[in-house]
Amino acid sequence: MGSIAEGIRIGRARPRAVPRPRLLGGGVVWIVLFAMLLAGVVAVNVTVLRLNLQLDGVGRERSELKSDIANLRSELSSASATARIERLATKELGLTQADPETIIFVQLRK
Repeated sequence: MGSIAEGIRIGRARPRAVPRPRLLGGGVVWIVLFAMLLAGVVAVNVTVLRLNLQLDGVGRERSELKSDIANLRSELSSASATARIERLATKELGLTQADPETIIFVQLRK
């Protein structure tokens, strides 16, 4: 019986210890990766915020320039008004309106 018992003992070989993966090392790597990812997201958000602030400033400047253009157009319109030009010609240059009876039209040959 000694041989049978030995055969049974051999058949029940003790299972070898399966090496477990290092959870601590893998977990730290994932934490570092997620931290880097979050830092990147925060950096992108900060950049977008700065660009939005610049865009708001440019929009404000654009509206101010449009207002300035409207004011300048108004000034130009009033400066080129016929009544104003006649008044300046009369007061500053001493000019008077021509008498319609004294106007002569010259016809040029073609």
